[in-house]
Amino acid sequence: MPVAIITGASRGLGRALAAELAGRGWDLVLDGRNADALRSAAADLEPYGADHAGDAAVRPRVRAVPGDVTAAGHRAELVAAARGLGGVDLLVNNASALGAEPLVPLAELPVAGLREALETNVTAPLALVQEALPLLRAAGGAVLNVSSDAAVEAYPTWGGYGASKAALDHMSAVLAEEEPGLRVWWVDPGDLRTGLYAAAVPDDADFAARPLPESVAPAFLRLLDEAAPSGRYTAPVLLEAR
Repeated sequence: MPVAIITGASRGLGRALAAELAGRGWDLVLDGRNADALRSAAADLEPYGADHAGDAAVRPRVRAVPGDVTAAGHRAELVAAARGLGGVDLLVNNASALGAEPLVPLAELPVAGLREALETNVTAPLALVQEALPLLRAAGGAVLNVSSDAAVEAYPTWGGYGASKAALDHMSAVLAEEEPGLRVWWVDPGDLRTGLYAAAVPDDADFAARPLPESVAPAFLRLLDEAAPSGRYTAPVLLEAR
């Protein structure tokens, strides 16, 4: 079975993507800082398999590896767990930090918060790619970096987070050029009804109307289904084309 590493998998989009892949029988290595929430997410995947048939032969193997993706030792643990399952076919860099909760104008953004956003949203994904690269190359695998519309649009208060996601986008594009044997996707999922978005904009009057992560997760699988070329994608466009 193919193997995926998913960071930030204890909730939100990461958890939804894990469920989609588990439903297809993928083996998974899940990362998250909250150990209890991560183990709960992993336990929820136990009944999954091809068509949810309940056949033990097709049930995914799920490894919950709690920790902080900005820590080198934790990243090594994630890749080691994937190696134990057979390799890395897909690396999903989904874990994100806002830099400030709630978001604030750049004039008020703590420099330490910007560093945290850059460390989590840019440095850690690159370091994890580097750690997993031999296995990704061997599998002819894919890297999926979760981006944001704030990477390409100037929204008040989203400057620090947006700058980190813009850096992630450009890094993804360069990685795609340097590693033509891999597929590298950077995907904007849109504004979702997640804990991260609620922390960013706690007074959003439209929060309850925003789509749930489960509604857009299938868009990401279209990239796998079609072996889509490396590039930047948006979940709404992928969903419309299904």
